[in-house]
Parts: sequence; C-alpha cells; structure tokens
Amino acid sequence: MTHVTSNAPTGTPNWLDLGIPDLERAKEFYGALFGWDFQDFGPETGHYHGCFLDGRMVAGMMRNPDESAAAFWWNVFLATDDADGTLERVADAGGTVLMPADDVMELGRMAMAADPVGAPFGLWQGRSHIGSQTVNEPGSFTWNELVTARPKPARDFYTAVFGYTLEAVPGGEIDYTALLRPDGRAVGGIHGEPDAVASSWLTYFEVEDADAAVGRARDAGGAAAEAWDSPYGRMAEVRDPFDVVFRVMRTAEH
Repeated sequence: MTHVTSNAPTGTPNWLDLGIPDLERAKEFYGALFGWDFQDFGPETGHYHGCFLDGRMVAGMMRNPDESAAAFWWNVFLATDDADGTLERVADAGGTVLMPADDVMELGRMAMAADPVGAPFGLWQGRSHIGSQTVNEPGSFTWNELVTARPKPARDFYTAVFGYTLEAVPGGEIDYTALLRPDGRAVGGIHGEPDAVASSWLTYFEVEDADAAVGRARDAGGAAAEAWDSPYGRMAEVRDPFDVVFRVMRTAEH
C-alpha cells in the first residue's frame, strides 16, 4: 500500500481520469467494482468528479461532451516539475503537443501530448493537487503500460523526454520493456504488440481477488475475460459500459 503525500518524481504516473458520456452510469459501475465514492467539484470545473477510496482521491472522471466519440479511455498523466519544459522535450523528441500547459486553478499545471506512435498522455505538475493519493492498494492503480505495434520509437521517445532507463523483461516470449526512473524504480512499461491497431496506455487496478472483480464487473454491466495467472500476479481484462479497456490485478507476493 502506498499513500502519496507529495509530488511524485518526474516521469511517474501520478493521475488518471476518464471522459465518458454518462457520469451517473460510470459512478454506478466503478463504485460497484472498486468501492469508490465520488465528489462533484461543481460547475466551475465542468462538474469534474473526484473518485475517492477511503476518503483519499485516486482518480477523476468527467462527462465527455462528444457523445459520438468512437472510443473513450482512462487517460494517464505523468508527473513533471516543469510542464512547459517537458512539452519542449516532447516536441524535440518527435511527439505532438495536443494542449499547451495551462494552470488548473490553484491545483496545478496540466498539458496533453501524444507520443510518436500516436498514444495520448497527460502531464501533471502538482501544486495543491498532487495527483492520486493512494496507489498499489485494492481500488487504486498499480501499473501502466503503453501497448503499441511500434515499440522502438516509443522507447526512444520516453527515454528522451523523461530520462528513463530501459530494462527488457527476460525470457523473450513477449516484447516488453520496463521504464525505470533515474532512482531505479520501475514506473511503467512498453509492450510491443504486433496486432495492436492503435497505440494506447493501459491501466492496471489492484484488487483483492481478480476472479471476484471479474464477477463484480459483469454484474455491474461491464464485460470481462476470465482471469489468468502471470509471474506478476493474477489478472483479467475488463471493459466498462462505455467499452473502456483496463485490467484488474492481484499482484503476486514476492
């Protein structure tokens, strides 16, 4: 379990949010799946909602005004202590600035970008809002990975922008590279998947029991594959009522 009380080091996933057409339906689903409570931050925020686990904010959600959007997703934010400077590195490394850095009230400074393989991600420079206050605990995120058919340019980009070092997963069965911060801590991964139609970040949420989470997801109106075992824990792929894909995982004890 990790309770976060200060801004995470640059390059660390530090926030998630979701844009979907029906907030009430989303709250029903994720409340049933993860036990979250919700707070509407009011009209001045566009009715942005915080998702809370035991009183600590772990994610956000908002209504996506484009109800005709073909896909919705959990958006991953990466920590930075200089959003403007990080955006310069994004552009220099071949990425695209989707939204320039801007202040979000007194909460922090935010920007949106896409990497050279087309995956969008956010940047969050925390002030009064440091990001997710709980991670690696059931009901909060525990891992994020980029899934792409073009892993080489993705690896080059993220190392240039965030100063990661790379660590290939041994064995060779899959093309998977862990992203390590300068302090040696693994904070994400890049999964080379030849069949990936589009590149995107995939979030894993910790759960007490992956099989039970599959049942809750189905009962709440989502879809879920049967759970499977991996060297890192037991996991399952889930789709919420809006076809947003994520995974649930009971991390293996080492």
